[in-house]
Amino acid sequence: MTVGSGRPEAMTRRPLGILMINTADIGGGAELSAWSLFKEYRKRGHNSSLVVGWKLRQDADLDSYITPLPNDACRTAWTKFWIRADRAFVRVAGAGRGATRLRSLFGWIGEPRRRLDLALGYEDFNHPATWDILNLTEPADLIHCYNLHGNYFDLRALPWLSRQRPVILDLRDAWLLSGHCAHSFDCDRWKTGCGRCPDLNLYPPVARDGTAFNWKRKAEIFSQSRVYVATPSNWLMQKVEQSMLAPAVIESRVIPTGVDLSIFHPCDRSKVRAELQLPEDAAILVFAGYAVRRNVWKDYETLRSAIGLLSERLGGRQVLCLAVGDDAPSEQIGGARIIFVPRLKKSEDVARYFQAADLYVHAAAADTFPRTVLEALACGTPVVATGVGGIPEQIRSLDSASGPGPAKPTGALVPYRDFRAMALAVERFLNDGSLRRRASENAAEDARERFDLVKQADRYLDWYREVVESRNSRRN
Repeated sequence: MTVGSGRPEAMTRRPLGILMINTADIGGGAELSAWSLFKEYRKRGHNSSLVVGWKLRQDADLDSYITPLPNDACRTAWTKFWIRADRAFVRVAGAGRGATRLRSLFGWIGEPRRRLDLALGYEDFNHPATWDILNLTEPADLIHCYNLHGNYFDLRALPWLSRQRPVILDLRDAWLLSGHCAHSFDCDRWKTGCGRCPDLNLYPPVARDGTAFNWKRKAEIFSQSRVYVATPSNWLMQKVEQSMLAPAVIESRVIPTGVDLSIFHPCDRSKVRAELQLPEDAAILVFAGYAVRRNVWKDYETLRSAIGLLSERLGGRQVLCLAVGDDAPSEQIGGARIIFVPRLKKSEDVARYFQAADLYVHAAAADTFPRTVLEALACGTPVVATGVGGIPEQIRSLDSASGPGPAKPTGALVPYRDFRAMALAVERFLNDGSLRRRASENAAEDARERFDLVKQADRYLDWYREVVESRNSRRN
């Protein structure tokens, strides 16, 4: 149903009460997506509130609408005593191996059952403030949940919450579908019950293989829930449809992530390079992500190998790769240099690096719908990326397996861990200025059409109204 399809006028016009839930108000792609929509809704006059596990941002205009879940304040008097003892001990003794062991003992004494569950590899749902979440903010018409992992939310409250208000689960990874991990790579055990997990250290890690128990508990929770599901990519939605979450879904929609086009847009590349003190005549590539060298979801080794081969093939041309989101000494590979740029707090600063680059290169092992790819495209920077997860839905690739690529390519997709294909795709764009300029124009145009934050907010708000109206109609 769309606006103008028979809804009462008052329903269409009145501000909505939107309760958004996420791990934190500052962080990676999921946090940025929720924060951007939260601000956009308030700008449009809606009563959006953000409840988080950890409040990290200081914003005088929005602080009163951001609420951290007070889980520790809701624990038993016995547990709170040992929490206070732990904090006092840290102030006096500081860190160290001995201090860590003693603090672990405080935890076992204060919450023995919770600590035993963690030791058995059970996911931590012991977060009592979840059950009071509707009393922490302005009245809500519906609840929009982003990441519910991160040890702050009691997933067992989902059946109750979904009876109180319409609940939209906005998946940014596959944690809700598995026994512990956010992405399973080639493992398909999440379809049938997990157990015998091939990698307990994948984020979020568990101490022992309690994945079968975790999977069964989630399936039981979902069997008692009725929810709406959103994903940014068809790839992830197809996983939802094959998972134990599927029977709980009332309706689902694929709504691509949007970025702020007032920040991420094409600029005079030469001017931006001068401002960042980057060489005008160098081939400049950018790769962005949290701790890119150690991030299990990224593929730094493939990027590094591709840069080395590219340097050889380009002869004496200067090649700079700016790895944004990590702090390390620069690395020389033949005639190419990788320069690490510590994590940037402001979106405007991130945009400058995309605007200065010839290409954005995204090597990934697993990715749902990486925000950095969209930000680069919006800046008119063509993207060469690994074709995993939802990335093929973001890029109109120069070539396709079935023949010529689209009429307006925005970049190129390469196979997973194929550093040679990545190097050759980058080389093709760098050696053909006309192709690169066309791809740049196509990228900015495609971002305006498909990945605009304003359009994303429109889609969600239209859906919110349909969901709320449908629920009210059923009740009446």
